[in-house]
Amino acid sequence: MFDSSSYDNPTSLAHTDASRDVFPRGDGDRFNSCQVIYSQFGLAIHQNDHQARRRFVELAQNEIAVVPDFHKRILFSDEAHFWLNGYVNKQNCRIWSEANPQVYVETPLHPEKLTVWCALWAGGIIGPYFFKNDEGHNVTVNGDRYRAMITNFFIPELNNHDVQELWFQQDGATCHTARATIDLLKDTFGDRLISRFGPVNWPPRSCGLTPLDYFLWGYVKSLVYVDKPQTLDLLEDNIRRVIADIRPQMLEKVIENWTTSVAVLCQKSYLKCNATRLCLE
Repeated sequence: MFDSSSYDNPTSLAHTDASRDVFPRGDGDRFNSCQVIYSQFGLAIHQNDHQARRRFVELAQNEIAVVPDFHKRILFSDEAHFWLNGYVNKQNCRIWSEANPQVYVETPLHPEKLTVWCALWAGGIIGPYFFKNDEGHNVTVNGDRYRAMITNFFIPELNNHDVQELWFQQDGATCHTARATIDLLKDTFGDRLISRFGPVNWPPRSCGLTPLDYFLWGYVKSLVYVDKPQTLDLLEDNIRRVIADIRPQMLEKVIENWTTSVAVLCQKSYLKCNATRLCLE
């Protein structure tokens, strides 16, 4: 369970990147550091990931140099599962190793859960949006349901904002990146779309760069299970209440810390790219 008091001064995972343990500390470690790094689910992390991350953070730094409040104009978006039994989704927990760790994570066979989407920016939080079918039953997200959410919920919510000043970020999940989805988002945001297959590429496996992963979901999950909700309706009510109660000052700190994340990750990616280059020379 998370300690909600720690979120009074939220900071990014960029400061505590678990991958630092495999970064070379000296010449003797250099060659081992260039082996493939595996995530908990067997997903290989290659040197191209560092290069993609560095390209993005350099773009962000250049934008901030021209438009100082650029970071306050980005709508960061993501989904998360909330399990009725309080099980915490391990999707963003990584075990870093120079060999495949072959780790297994037990999950409930038939869990009851909610799939929740939010967009977070300096101006507030848009959402939560709960994915449900036509009968009102809770469902997980796919391409059709994601586009329906964008059309029927997200875009109407933007009517009170100057969309011409806003950017939109989404990760590279398959349900986000179908051509029809990218075209739909480009109709609203034009070149201000940060996404895989979008005008600005979002680097893969970069949870330290999105405040929903390093702040929002952990903070909400630290509070919604306190009263042990026994039904999905009660859990949904708790999620709505907790998100509605997030103070504007807290969001301001989260977004300001994003600029620190960008600077730290840019430096780390630069060092890792150079270490990889030296290994290959």
